Amino acid sequence: MPPPGRGNPRVPSPGPLRPYTPPDLSSIPHMDGTPSYNSSDLIHNNGSLSSPTASNNTRTDETSKDNQPNVGPYIVGSPIDLGNIDNVDNIGLRLDPVLRRNVRGRTREHIELQEAPASELNSEVGPIRAENGGSQGEDPSSHQYDASDERVVFVNAPHQPAKYKNNHITTAKYSILSFIPMFLFEQFRRYSNCFFLFIAIMQQIPDVSPTGRYTTLVPLLFILSVSALKEIVEDIKRHRADDEINMREVEVLRDGRWQWIQWRNVAVGDVVKVHNNNFFPADLILLSSSEPQGMSFIETANLDGETNLKIRQAHADTAILLDTAELMNFRSNIQCEPPNRHLYEFHGVLRETNKQSVPLGPDQLLLRGAMLRNTKWIFGVVIYTGHDTKLMQNNTTTAPLKRSTLDRLTNTQILMLFFMLILLCLLSAIFNVIWTNSNNTGLWYLGLNEEMTKNFVFNLLTFIILYNNLIPISLQVTLEVVRFVQATFINMDIEMYHAETDTPAMARTSNLNEELGMVNYVFTDKTGTLTKNVMEFKRCSVGGKIYDFPNPTAGIDSPGVSNSELVKDIIEGRAMKGSSRPTDKKKYNHSIILHDFMIMLSVCHTVIPEKIDNRIIYHAASPDERALVDGARKYSYVFDTRTPAYVEIIALGERQRYEILNVIEFTSARKRMSIIVRTPTGKIKLLCKGADSVIYERLNPRSPSVSEDDFRQTTLEHLEIFATDGLRTLCFASTEVPENLYQRWRDTYHNASISMTDRESKLDHAANLIENNLTLLGATAIEDQLQDEVPETLQALLRADINVWVLTGDKQETAINIGYSCRLITHGMPLYIINETSLDKTREIIVQRCQDFGDDLKHQNEVALVIDGNTLDFALSCDIRMDFLDLCSACKVVICCRVSPMQKAEKAHIGVGISGVEGLQAACASDYSIAQFRFLKRLLFVFTAAPPLAMGLFDKVCSAETHLAHPGLYATKNTGESSFNIKVFWVWIINALIHSSLLYWLPLMVLKQDVVWSNGKDGGYLLLGNFVYTYVVVTVCGKAGLIINSWTWVTHAATWGSIILWFLFIFIYSNFWPVLNVGAVMLGNDKMLFSSPVFWLGLILIPSAVLLLDVTAKAVKNTVWKSVTAAARENEIRKSDPGDIFNGQDYRSSLTETARLLKNVKSVFTRRSNATSRANVEVELSHGFAFSQEEGGSVTQTDVIRAYDTNLPKPGGM
Repeated sequence: MPPPGRGNPRVPSPGPLRPYTPPDLSSIPHMDGTPSYNSSDLIHNNGSLSSPTASNNTRTDETSKDNQPNVGPYIVGSPIDLGNIDNVDNIGLRLDPVLRRNVRGRTREHIELQEAPASELNSEVGPIRAENGGSQGEDPSSHQYDASDERVVFVNAPHQPAKYKNNHITTAKYSILSFIPMFLFEQFRRYSNCFFLFIAIMQQIPDVSPTGRYTTLVPLLFILSVSALKEIVEDIKRHRADDEINMREVEVLRDGRWQWIQWRNVAVGDVVKVHNNNFFPADLILLSSSEPQGMSFIETANLDGETNLKIRQAHADTAILLDTAELMNFRSNIQCEPPNRHLYEFHGVLRETNKQSVPLGPDQLLLRGAMLRNTKWIFGVVIYTGHDTKLMQNNTTTAPLKRSTLDRLTNTQILMLFFMLILLCLLSAIFNVIWTNSNNTGLWYLGLNEEMTKNFVFNLLTFIILYNNLIPISLQVTLEVVRFVQATFINMDIEMYHAETDTPAMARTSNLNEELGMVNYVFTDKTGTLTKNVMEFKRCSVGGKIYDFPNPTAGIDSPGVSNSELVKDIIEGRAMKGSSRPTDKKKYNHSIILHDFMIMLSVCHTVIPEKIDNRIIYHAASPDERALVDGARKYSYVFDTRTPAYVEIIALGERQRYEILNVIEFTSARKRMSIIVRTPTGKIKLLCKGADSVIYERLNPRSPSVSEDDFRQTTLEHLEIFATDGLRTLCFASTEVPENLYQRWRDTYHNASISMTDRESKLDHAANLIENNLTLLGATAIEDQLQDEVPETLQALLRADINVWVLTGDKQETAINIGYSCRLITHGMPLYIINETSLDKTREIIVQRCQDFGDDLKHQNEVALVIDGNTLDFALSCDIRMDFLDLCSACKVVICCRVSPMQKAEKAHIGVGISGVEGLQAACASDYSIAQFRFLKRLLFVFTAAPPLAMGLFDKVCSAETHLAHPGLYATKNTGESSFNIKVFWVWIINALIHSSLLYWLPLMVLKQDVVWSNGKDGGYLLLGNFVYTYVVVTVCGKAGLIINSWTWVTHAATWGSIILWFLFIFIYSNFWPVLNVGAVMLGNDKMLFSSPVFWLGLILIPSAVLLLDVTAKAVKNTVWKSVTAAARENEIRKSDPGDIFNGQDYRSSLTETARLLKNVKSVFTRRSNATSRANVEVELSHGFAFSQEEGGSVTQTDVIRAYDTNLPKPGGM
């Protein structure tokens, strides 16, 4: 049996060719006379396809045995059984084995946070290869679905066999219909609101309530109104952000012409045309493109965080559809699996009229959220829309109803207060019964013998209403107002406004403001968050000399570029040819090395040049390769033309042609790429680039005759310099291959490539036969550009005792490079690398690493942990989850690479999206959105909330500048009274009980002898109440003044204004009656109160006495146990540098002795079985090797090189 060909083989037809199903659904059952069959008959037990004859015999036998009709998927609203339609199969039974055996797979299994059963991991198919060469350990067949859920899509048809979701997406919390029930559910899962509602209802019963009917109802309605307004405003912002996406436009083929329509109107079955640098509006099947063989390049950074471009290729049968007329005549249907969240899986089949069925896989799938790159246009047919797309299946469809820690804590404590309230009410009701029974005869005028007075339940409800202020409704009011106004402050903060993209910060929900001051862990994505996803050639080391990248002020092809030091050395060295002087010979030899190095940069790659208006635009799947080729152009070595057989470059103005003989592809295991070329002089050369570890071990042995010119050690030193700067490095080497040796090797390599057994290892062996005795040329340094101030922001977060985890879909080497460039990982910091393929191995290595720390496991150490997504899946299993958590807590930095979107989408307390880049999906689903990662520092360090209105909005420990300059202030958030916890809550409750006792008993003692005025008259219980409440207002304002850190005119106005407003309220309310029919009992109370000398004397003495204990405690604390924040505030008031506090004392957990020893050990701990040696891995990782390239796809790097002929024009797609 011949080996399956690369690409997409056809599925052998089980019978005669069958026609395309027309859009007129009524005619479907009568298309032909072909009898229905059971698709499972096509597959024997061993999974192979039977012949058509055998299938027919089987169908005959089955028909004779059982005449029952097949049960298949039905069209919604129609009795038509799709199982009986002759060109609609059960894809779940028929297609899977075909695809698994015939399609060169690039299906990467989506990782879920659960351990796969052993039966799945040990299936005969074997582990699925990941896109970048890793194994994800699960077989895709483990994801089963009901055959009735399979989707049938008619291409270019006005009707579909079922009603599918539209393409409108929403990330908002509410709709018009769901707002009221969801809002009320959100509000009344707070115990306090339930309690206030109960009190408000009880107050409507006249004989039960001793207070007014609206005393609680009006504040409760105010709370709900403010909350509703806040939620409406915030959700409108979410809807507007969604509308921005839904109203984007794309070209759709309708009514025989291309029409620009909005994304939300795109429907399943539509044929769309997507242009370069545009997002895909839905999940599409690629039909054709502007590139050869239907190839297209896509960027999936928004989906999986990977920076390299992916290559997708249309099937050969559809790649010929290059204009509108051909698309209009294209009649087919697509049968595919139901919507699911697995990004790297797809099974489908395409059927055309009178043609064999065509299998479809992930190589033909273009996902919403991905962007078309380096491809002029593509034609695609829509198969999943809206919330059926894989992007939305992986996202939370609506913004979650999150609750802050403060809400959850106060909710629980309010429940405790409610139990206290019930206890007090029970005691009061019991003692009321006792007192009533003992006084019912002497105090007859009080009506103690009435039934209502003796009713225990009646009295209990009365006391609950009377004591309801124990649970303060004003707290909820002020919290809602503070949150709403502070969210406005965030939105208006000019310091978090990004002028380049015209993007302000946005608080998409204000319920979590106080959470910003309680962050312990930051989980950050890499692509678009830490980096710009822009690669730039910065420096190179050639022949032992460092050359900085030319930076001309003029254009790329300006004459000034040729005046760079590297080009000068080449030109001057060539002039020394034939000279006998040793220095001249050295210059000449160095010029040859420089020339060979630049030739290699221009030739050894998979870049595609495109000429537009006499300018060359480079397209590449690997951003590293594009940066290298673009860098060579700036040194006047211009890559000009690619054809399937050769490439042409313009080297210092001279056009040269290099014939491409063989391509030995890059893989994560090989860590290198080689091209064998025939030079213009007829020589055969092997050009090899890759990680320094694999290049150095393949260099020719050192020879004494050339030792004086050997620059290997110098290049290693340069690599160390590049790595210190956080640059990504590649080493370049070459060798000349004799003709006879090449011919023998070519036969060996060809035989390995067609081997039916152990092909991969044979190819590796063949590659090793020729990739040796290399001559080192030099090394390059590429910068993966970070966003502005990313290292500084991360260092500030670490100094604030915030643990930083980087989650990325990129491969391990790239993730580690970013760790170095962000300064999360420092050179000399040990790396714990955990890449395991089973639960047992993962358990073993995690337990071993925990034991390595010993007693230091409970402390943070200067160690970085690097783990891939597959191992993370195992590590989060139940039995080792806590050990893994301990290990992570012991490491200063954790980097998770190859992480799936669902792993990154684990629910966070606070979601912060970066909205200043293309693709706003993450920002739309976040709680806060900022334009740049650096703004996170200000968002966390400056914006926090406190409950009291004026304090919550305007109080601050130190200025914003001090907080930003000294992140250590944030690290004190969990100490003392700076944070809110159960202890703090009950300390304040006890403090309030003491205050309330003093504020009641002291005025009562003052008025005990009824001496209020000089005339000896008595004021009654109302006067006592006004005494007490006035002293309460003054005491509360005084207490607020004690804890205020920053006095502004607003806090002064709020503090003293509250006291003044109370006095005005007494004056006004005491004169309402009889003008207004309210407050009759208060008539004249202002004159009685203000005319009493006892009142004014008590106004000075009683609040002072009550607050004496608080003043003493605060003075002792700020003197004896002064906190860091108090010291910083005092230094700021004195206008001295608060940094002296942090310089003089280390408030962070100190390193243990073992950690200090570890810090000085230059080693990398790894358990990778495929590592060549520990030394090689250390060199490779410490030097920041990375080479972004897609692996394992249906379109190989060789295919790309052989497919393009840039001398030919591209189709227009019209």
